[in-house]
Amino acid sequence: MRTKQISLILILTLLVSMAMAQSGVPGKTSFAVLGGVNFQNLNGENNSGNKLENDLIIGYHFGVNAQIPVAPEFYFQPGLQFSTKGAKNTVSALTSTYKLSYIELPLNFVYKGLLGNGYFMVGLGPYVAYGIGGKAIYEGGSISSESDIKFKNEVVSGDPLTTVYIKPFDAGGNIFFGYELAGGLFMQLNAQLGMLNIRPDNYLLPDDNSTLKNTGYGISLGYRF
Repeated sequence: MRTKQISLILILTLLVSMAMAQSGVPGKTSFAVLGGVNFQNLNGENNSGNKLENDLIIGYHFGVNAQIPVAPEFYFQPGLQFSTKGAKNTVSALTSTYKLSYIELPLNFVYKGLLGNGYFMVGLGPYVAYGIGGKAIYEGGSISSESDIKFKNEVVSGDPLTTVYIKPFDAGGNIFFGYELAGGLFMQLNAQLGMLNIRPDNYLLPDDNSTLKNTGYGISLGYRF
């Protein structure tokens, strides 16, 4: 419930900021489509306080954003995108791969300065996300299996214990650097740090202090018009 309230506040902030920006600052709002590659991991600690030793997996993202002027060379850049995340873990001969799919709402503030025939960009801000699907894949030798990941805030009595559960809401911070050509083509390097523990509460482990957070970086290509 608390996460839903935070998400609602961020969305309301977005709408108010858009209205203020469009009414009080001269300039033109522009739009962009973009997509690219993610290099994602699931970091955190187990119940003993030891860091998780997961490996990166490759994912992707695509979406749209608006760029709203708020001051000379400064912009508010809300967006909406689909992004895949997750991690891989190998123990002995068994490799477990967890793939998560999210709808994300990044809310970035961007500085764009003239450089050559284009613009240097640096942006940062929060994001909120909601999980819409996922797969857990297990491979060892000639044996492999796959199952759906379920998004739940709490694992309760009666839930299958063989299923992987993840909290649906995520939130954290974005930062990116990039360059935009005068014609609208741009490229940027992105980094993202999840700040919410997405491991759900489990009735079998009431004193579980383990954590699980999305982290990653990526490359985006896009076109602004």
